[in-house]
Amino acid sequence: MTLDFEIRAWAAFAPALQTHADWQAWSQAPWLPEGADLPALDAMAPMLRRRVNATGRAALHPAYEIAANDAGGMPAVFASRHGDSHRAFSMLSELAASEPLSPTAFGLSVHNAIGALFSIDRGAATNLQALSGGRDTVETAVVETCALLADGAAEVLLVCYDTPLPEPYLAYADEPQCLYGWAWRVGLPRPGVPACRLELVAADTGEAPASQGNPLLPHGLDVLRFVLAGDAQLLHRSGQAVWKWSRHD
Repeated sequence: MTLDFEIRAWAAFAPALQTHADWQAWSQAPWLPEGADLPALDAMAPMLRRRVNATGRAALHPAYEIAANDAGGMPAVFASRHGDSHRAFSMLSELAASEPLSPTAFGLSVHNAIGALFSIDRGAATNLQALSGGRDTVETAVVETCALLADGAAEVLLVCYDTPLPEPYLAYADEPQCLYGWAWRVGLPRPGVPACRLELVAADTGEAPASQGNPLLPHGLDVLRFVLAGDAQLLHRSGQAVWKWSRHD
């Protein structure tokens, strides 16, 4: 499987990285973002914004920036490996203590909640998908995005985000943890415009080359680094498959 697509606009958020210039400089000498600063999310209606925690703000801040000139007709794919794990862990802790659960907290913990709040706020009735694909989450999101383009969508909003796991789960983490979110406006390649390519190279049999990504970063953020840095390719080995990211004119 080979997918070609064009990233027509991008936006991102992580603590201490505020502007496109910040991100471009970071891509040349990346480090794991840390900090407590969060975006104000002024684009969202206050009654909805008060329900959005750090995970949602990291995802929605770049999503609003990319969708600023869209009238609500662009389908969206929201992708997160772990989703809002902190809300889920909090509810599990309440269950363990035989305490009642908040229906609002439950509604906001489901995997499509962040995208749903975005859709409700903008009055959008277009296709919205929320997915998680383990270590292949970003690749799975691109597959879904390209499927929407093949089905006739002119452009698709792709949002990828994650947050550090709750402390009791960190022993099971298999990649660095940080809060981040990024969004792309994706379309089919146009003649003479640089584009990206994602290839499913092979099933992971254990004999394929090791990943060539940055070990300091979670894979979802490393993909953004690859795009911004202008690297020729990025090889990702997930345990299930081997993927190759590349670029071409």
